[in-house]
Amino acid sequence: VLYFFLKNIWSTLIISVSIPVSIIATFNLMYRNDITLNIMSLGGIALAIGLLVDNSIVVLENIDRHKRQKPKDISSASNGTKEVATAIIASTLTTIAVFFPLVFVDGIAGQLFSDQALTVTFALIASLLVALTIIPMMAATDIRAKHSDQLDLGESAQSTPPTTTVGKLIRGILFIPKMLVRIIFYYLPLAITSILTTVFRALRKVFGVILSPLLFAFDKFYAGIANGYHKILAGVLKQRLLVIASIVGLSLASLVFLPKLGIELIPDMSQGEFNVEVTLPTGSRLENTDAVLAGLANYTNGLPKVERTFSLSGTGSLMNASPSQGGDHWGKLNIVLADDASSADELAVKAAMREFLKTQPGVQGKFGKTELFSFSTPLEIELTGYDLNMLARYGDLLTEELQKRERFADVKSSLQSGNPELRIYFDHGKLAQLGLTAPQVSNLISAKIGGEEASKYSIDDRKVDILVQAQTAQRDSQADIARMIVNPGAARPITLDAVADIRTAIGPSEITRVGQERVAIISANLAYGDLGEAVTEIQSLLPALNLPLNMSARITGQNEEMEVSFQSLKFALILAVFMVYLVMASQFESLLHPFLILFTVPLACAGSIYGLFVTGTTVSVVVFIGLIMLAGIVVNNAIVLVDRINQNRAAGTAKTQAIMEAAESRLRPILMTTLTTTLGLLPMVLGLGDGAELRKPMAVTVIFGLMFATVLTLVLIPALYSVFDRKSYAEPTANSDEQQNLSAVTEGNSL
Repeated sequence: VLYFFLKNIWSTLIISVSIPVSIIATFNLMYRNDITLNIMSLGGIALAIGLLVDNSIVVLENIDRHKRQKPKDISSASNGTKEVATAIIASTLTTIAVFFPLVFVDGIAGQLFSDQALTVTFALIASLLVALTIIPMMAATDIRAKHSDQLDLGESAQSTPPTTTVGKLIRGILFIPKMLVRIIFYYLPLAITSILTTVFRALRKVFGVILSPLLFAFDKFYAGIANGYHKILAGVLKQRLLVIASIVGLSLASLVFLPKLGIELIPDMSQGEFNVEVTLPTGSRLENTDAVLAGLANYTNGLPKVERTFSLSGTGSLMNASPSQGGDHWGKLNIVLADDASSADELAVKAAMREFLKTQPGVQGKFGKTELFSFSTPLEIELTGYDLNMLARYGDLLTEELQKRERFADVKSSLQSGNPELRIYFDHGKLAQLGLTAPQVSNLISAKIGGEEASKYSIDDRKVDILVQAQTAQRDSQADIARMIVNPGAARPITLDAVADIRTAIGPSEITRVGQERVAIISANLAYGDLGEAVTEIQSLLPALNLPLNMSARITGQNEEMEVSFQSLKFALILAVFMVYLVMASQFESLLHPFLILFTVPLACAGSIYGLFVTGTTVSVVVFIGLIMLAGIVVNNAIVLVDRINQNRAAGTAKTQAIMEAAESRLRPILMTTLTTTLGLLPMVLGLGDGAELRKPMAVTVIFGLMFATVLTLVLIPALYSVFDRKSYAEPTANSDEQQNLSAVTEGNSL
């Protein structure tokens, strides 16, 4: 792109220097801020590649414009840089400003994108310094190299005054050191420069010969675009209100597609590995669990794209095993897919395994992934209440309703049946007649069955607890426990069954509390569709349960995290736009011009919506981050355009003519920066490499938003400026032919 626009291999290489120099500087800044190389920080560098050359393009293109006007003037490099310095500083600061609000983002978005935001910021700062220093220096070197033969060397031919004998002796002594200094610091660099210049000239000729047909075609194509844009712009300035209304209408039309976009926390990432937890009926033997896992593993290994499996039967002595996993009746099978397996292959394997599990009576399966990010289950519903029986009843009812719908998979309730247990229900009236309390009797029974620490036994330097409990024969059955004495030492012994009712029951595997309240958590994965659609379907399902007044239901899981992240990102987007406005207001010393430029942000959002709809991409945290970044990137072209219009008007050009000249002169750098940014993000859109699912939505958001906004910015900003700008500039004094020509143009084109 750079070579086609500039038609100069040296200019292309000058701009290309900004990429490695900026990246090396970025690595140094990352090191100083303890940022590691990871998929997010490297993704930030990949995202910044297209942005790194933007400042250099604007500077070099403006220098090139000055060179065409005054080919032999070495000051073209400095003048061209000064002319756009304030504009590129403002455009860079607007891009950097959008990353500052990410500091205030809560949830996964703030944790996930902090490294990326800092990396892009470092890269942009480095690229700005490169554009203002190295680029004009190399451009000036190119000008000197072309016209070195025309420099005035007359002073070297002037006669030197006669020297004395002492002077000759001193010159003779200093001849060798001076010669070494000249060789090292003059002739050697001159020779290297000459060689490089020769190589570059050869490359220039080779590229010119090879690419001349393409350059010719591109020149014709660009000339057609430039001529067409000139005619369009002239028509736009005549029908300004109609153009503004049409563009606003086209942008608002994108809102029609917004409800059709899915919503999720982050895109589902294919890691090439997943697992399934298998739960058998409570009390199942370990051998049965292992047999079920072995059968599932054999079936899975025969599926395509499956490389290997490994399993764990029973929790055994695992310290991190939750009570719901229980023990012998729980198992876990891990599946590793082949390297070339895609997301579709993974879904096919899961679907086949779910069908197999349906043929296993009493077996429940729940699919999960290795925790790349610590997220909840995609969908969780919290039923809150005190009565465990009511929670279990309505939890089972909701579980059955979800299992009937194909959208939900691996539906499971946290209130699972536990192990058999004895429950003791006290008769508090009888206890009171005997002068006893329920806590006293409970502690006594607990000590007899479970034991009570009486003392410690010393073995060398170790202390071993001594537990005192009833003999095994006295606590071996329900009848034995019923005959336990609850008032030892009394004149008339009373047994437990005289003051309590003892029953056999199945207890819950675990009791979950949220905010000190008992809850039943019904969790589910999604077989298809996005999280937003699933939440909408459940919201329509919950009223049909007719929950009692003492129970409530709430949708949590990733939906809760998504709501927190989206609220923070909305605030960050508003704050980013405000920060961008402040930067531009201080740059232009105007409140109107930054406001006009901010019209490009809704245009970019409209383009992103169209792009997300066309590519089938769902709205997620990653898309929001892309929109925030887009708010800082998309205004850059408008800043350069408005800055040039203001320069023309300050020189005395009439408003309409100033707009026309600025738009035509800035067309080339605007197209160049847009194309380089787009092509820099193109590999991310193609979804190459691991973690591509996390980068692709951001790239789609930025590319479509930037291209849509750029095309309309070239039309909308001139129209808005023409309508709303009423600022008057001082009339120029006709002290030169150029100023007289400007005055003539002003008179001829004034409205």
